[in-house]
Amino acid sequence: MLSKLVIAAISPLGTALLLGLAGLALATGASAVRRRAGLLLIAGALGWLAIWSLPVASDGLRGWLEEAAGSRAVEALPPAQALVVLGGSIRGARLPRRPYPDLGASADRLWHAARLHRAAKAPLLVLSGGTVHEGEAPEAQVMRLFLVELGVPPAAMVLEPASVTTAENAAFSARLLRQRGIRQVLLVTSALHMRRARALFEREGIGVIPAPTDHEIVDRPFRLLDMVPDAEALEGSGRAIKEIVGAWAGR
Repeated sequence: MLSKLVIAAISPLGTALLLGLAGLALATGASAVRRRAGLLLIAGALGWLAIWSLPVASDGLRGWLEEAAGSRAVEALPPAQALVVLGGSIRGARLPRRPYPDLGASADRLWHAARLHRAAKAPLLVLSGGTVHEGEAPEAQVMRLFLVELGVPPAAMVLEPASVTTAENAAFSARLLRQRGIRQVLLVTSALHMRRARALFEREGIGVIPAPTDHEIVDRPFRLLDMVPDAEALEGSGRAIKEIVGAWAGR
């Protein structure tokens, strides 16, 4: 609960709201200095929100993070003892409205894991993801069901069904890997998430060969619409800032 509140607070929308509320409190004060300070805070909040709503700013920040993750074709990746797939890409069935698993925006992680296994890059897949939504199965279980449908044998998969944060993904997966004498893995997660995830796994003593997927930013010509505020750009900026702050905080 606390982590979700922190994430909300550091997002552009959350930061702008906090600055705006602080500015409003000051702007209603009796002192002229306080009122000016309040108006400056309100203006700053609106400016901050406007900047991160621009596709040119959002794409630039996300592109910088994804560039750090790199992009490698399956053929260019070396084999490893295991492949770790991080959750955050699929939700389990929930009757009566959702009879089958629901793929999320980062479901490329699962497709890429199946692709790597089919290319014989790793004999073992560690699926890391716990119960994020009350009443649903751990994500690792749902990931296994989907990967079986993609042709991955159940015997090739080991579940880590307890983690709900990236730090826990790393800590709990590392425990399973050490039990099997595995010290280096192919790590599959979204390109935007790779920098933070890799650092956390390496902190646990696990060597990482990055296998990023789910690249959001591609080279394309500049458009005038890139300078028009957009809700999708604001959401993308929030995710990028979360990754930067999380990496800085070691979470």
